Amino acid sequence: MDIQSEKLELIKMLLETDDKAIIEAVRSILQSEKKNSFKELSSEQQEEINLVIQKENRGDIVDF
Repeated sequence: MDIQSEKLELIKMLLETDDKAIIEAVRSILQSEKKNSFKELSSEQQEEINLVIQKENRGDIVDF
C-alpha cells in the first residue's frame, strides 16, 4: 500500500471512531513530530519561518 492509501485509511479510521482518547493520542503524536521537525532545521531556517508566521499573524501577508 502506498503512502497516500495509508493516509486515507487512517483518515477513515479516525472518522469512524468516537473514542476521544484515540483522537487525542493521534493529535499528540502529530504535534510532537511537527515540533521535532522544526528543531532539525537550522537556526536561520527557524528564524525565517518565525518571521513569516509573525507577518501572517499581523496581516502583512495576503493570500491570493
